[in-house]
This record gives sequence, C-alpha cells and structure tokens, in this order.
Amino acid sequence: MIAQGRGRLFVSVFVALVLTVLPLPPWLDVLRPAFLVLAVLYWSVNAPRTGGIALGFFAGLALDVFQGPVLGEHALALSLVTYIVVREHQRIRSKSAIQQALIVFAALIIYEIVLFMIDGWTGHAVTTALRWVHTLTGALIWPPAAAIFAYAAGRRS
Repeated sequence: MIAQGRGRLFVSVFVALVLTVLPLPPWLDVLRPAFLVLAVLYWSVNAPRTGGIALGFFAGLALDVFQGPVLGEHALALSLVTYIVVREHQRIRSKSAIQQALIVFAALIIYEIVLFMIDGWTGHAVTTALRWVHTLTGALIWPPAAAIFAYAAGRRS
C-alpha cells in the first residue's frame, strides 16, 4: 500500500514537471502556474512523511536541470517553502479550499522572492512585473489542482 502511494506521488510529480517545462508560446508561458511547486505543496500538506523536504529538494533540482540558470536555486527555494508547509501541514489541511489557495499564494510568493534574490545575487535578475503572474495563476488553479491530486492519490472526496 505504501509503495502504491509513493508511485502515485512520483507519477504526479513527474507529470507536473513535464507540464512545468513544456515549451509554450511566450504569451502563454507567462500565465503558466508552477505545476511542480503545486504538486510538491499538495503532497507536503497531505502526505508530509512521504513527500516532505526531500521531495521538494529533488523536485527543485530536477527543475534546475531543465530551466534554472543557477544549479540549486529552485532546489533551495522549493526546500524552504516545503519546510514551511510541512511544519504547518495540519493547520493548512484543516482549512477550506479558498483559504488553502490563499496560503498557497503566500507560499508561491515566498518561493518567487527566494528565486528573485538568488537571481539578483548571481546577476540573472529579471525585473519585469510579469515574473509574478504565475503566483496568482497558481493560487487560482489550486482548488481544482488539489482535487485532481486527491483523485490521483485515491482519495475520492
């Protein structure tokens, strides 16, 4: 039973990674939510022992391999956000979908701030306001995404 749960976790994270790095036209790429971050946040809230900080680190490292200008920046940012979410997972899980979306919005902002700081320190700064759009789209897509993840996890609620 545990192996089946981990298999579902890894498949959902892999699909989220593919959706995150899939090439899109520039106008649509700006609106794309961070699917991988949403997947890691879902598993960190609902299965913190199976998901957790290690999942955040390795998922971020995989994202760095595909699109990070500095190896380890997504791993660090996602590990930090995952730590916060795992620490507060019981409180987050007890909230309604709208309240969870607001918490996810705050987590995505923290994630983007860490990336912004690392990009600034390494000379890869992107200072357009469009950089922050995916935090809003990620929060907006959280309720249906969480329902899809719950269905994939076998929780038909």
